[in-house]
Amino acid sequence: MLDIVYLVLNLSKIGAFLLCAAVFLAVFSGFAEATTSSLTVKGGEVINSPISLAVDDHVLISFNVIGDPDNTIVFSLLFPNGTAMDFGQVGVLSHRFTSDFEGNLTLRFDNTDSTDNKLVTLNYEVEHYFFGMPQILFLALFVILVCVAMVAGYILLSRPAS
Repeated sequence: MLDIVYLVLNLSKIGAFLLCAAVFLAVFSGFAEATTSSLTVKGGEVINSPISLAVDDHVLISFNVIGDPDNTIVFSLLFPNGTAMDFGQVGVLSHRFTSDFEGNLTLRFDNTDSTDNKLVTLNYEVEHYFFGMPQILFLALFVILVCVAMVAGYILLSRPAS
């Protein structure tokens, strides 16, 4: 009978550990930002799309332009420090960089030279870094260290006194 009680107690500890691990994963998975969206840039209009950045964030921006008859749009990035990077007339773009400043990065889609509407399928990913490593990796290592410390504490406290 004592073996069954011991087994049930161990299973409940394992269940509690798995529940804590699932909660940590659910909470920490929100720290990376990846977005896919479609923007319709009407002829003669400019659309600005802001992205919030921190220092040392790794950013990947990619998009495709669909239009009739021209599949291009004027694209530029406006950085938080006030500088701009103009890519000119592009139809397909994939650009990766590391943020040097904190603030809003603005994606600027300019269709003022055309009267036709353009559909832009935009994908961007922002990966936050903490102490030089991806934030999700840092948090996973932190959770692992806390779990190891808890197991070590449990083992040390459960030893019979000699």
